[in-house]
Amino acid sequence: MRDPRRVGILISGRGSNMRALVERADNYEVVVVASNKPQAPGLEWAKERGVAAWSLESKGADKEEYDRTLSAVLEDHGVGTIALAGFMRILSPWFVEHWAGRIINIHPSLLPKYRGLDTHARAIEAGDKVGGCSVHVVTEELDAGLVLGHAEVPIKSSDTPATLEARVLASEHQLYPKVLNEFVLR
Repeated sequence: MRDPRRVGILISGRGSNMRALVERADNYEVVVVASNKPQAPGLEWAKERGVAAWSLESKGADKEEYDRTLSAVLEDHGVGTIALAGFMRILSPWFVEHWAGRIINIHPSLLPKYRGLDTHARAIEAGDKVGGCSVHVVTEELDAGLVLGHAEVPIKSSDTPATLEARVLASEHQLYPKVLNEFVLR
């Protein structure tokens, strides 16, 4: 059984949630940051802070073969918990089953509302008064796993998807480390 306090973070871009997770780690240690995009700016940030970083382009790769390679890297670093932080790639059923109950994700809506993409635009279009973010356990069904925590963000009448996204992102940076610090002790 791997130590759940050894965390691997998966990113695809700038890694703002990854930064929050690294900076607010109390009950866990981030042992590796991995990306499916070798040019992801978050990789350089992690390296500058002494966190191991790994990347391999996923475009055009066989999904399960890629995920088996990624899994081996995580296992080589002794990862016990995986935190998805802007990892813009659907994981294979094999990977989700192999790491079952040990992968969590941050999603920019109050799940179960607005699974998938364009969450802010969808909330505004629906006339919702509140948006927000959720941390959930990853399952094979997209954004459908057990919700571990929510943070609500009021939707203003003047909001655009971009302005709402910025406020929700600030809430994500508070919620995700809090939930991960609790999750690794379960």
